[in-house]
Amino acid sequence: MRHLLPHGRQDWATLPGRLRARWRSLWNVRTVSIRGVKACTSQHEVPLQIRRMLYGGAYETSECDFVERTVRAGDRVLELGAGIGLVGLIATRLCGEDNVMTCEANPDLESLIRKNYDLNGWRPNLLMKAVTSDGRDVEFFVSSKLLSSSTFNCEPTGNCIVVGSCAIGKLIERQRPTVVVMDVEGGKSELIPAADLSGVRAFIVEMHPQVVGAERVDDLLENLESKGFSLIDERDTTYLFCR
Repeated sequence: MRHLLPHGRQDWATLPGRLRARWRSLWNVRTVSIRGVKACTSQHEVPLQIRRMLYGGAYETSECDFVERTVRAGDRVLELGAGIGLVGLIATRLCGEDNVMTCEANPDLESLIRKNYDLNGWRPNLLMKAVTSDGRDVEFFVSSKLLSSSTFNCEPTGNCIVVGSCAIGKLIERQRPTVVVMDVEGGKSELIPAADLSGVRAFIVEMHPQVVGAERVDDLLENLESKGFSLIDERDTTYLFCR
């Protein structure tokens, strides 16, 4: 479906009429089914770039693949960085509604996450806070264009907000996860060394080297190996570790 997604007026003009009609119909589609779950694609709630990725099946592809490959019935999942909620939804489908806890620091995402869970008939175990080593308040830079947030100002027009956090140790004690999914720009540099992962069977992490630097990524990979994990697979900047 990716070939149906025009990027500008010139691209749009070159599309055959039937494809333009198809794109107009997609533009008005309010939900999309991906990997057995539903997600909102309303143009009033989801930015165009995210909708394009959802329509093309390209949103958080590696994380979704690794979750489907790893999570099984009986697992307890802790997701750090929910985004729009898609990865958490797939984990919920695999191991059950009561076994997934998800955290998101960007307050602008809460209504969309809850709507996506509601579309699937579930209620999220959702903590709208950042995650740190010590539970302190932190500054986040929020991008409305991509519905993302980071402790680093990666976008000149990013809006800086202060959010509360929960200490990683308390979250692990509360959730007792067997699988951790971590997609937090900047935060992983602090969280991976601080986290007690002794009860975790699988660890899925997107590293964001453009934010933390390639050398720091190497340090974090070595830290996970020192905790008893083996690298099973990697795709672009997303890694799957298992014991």
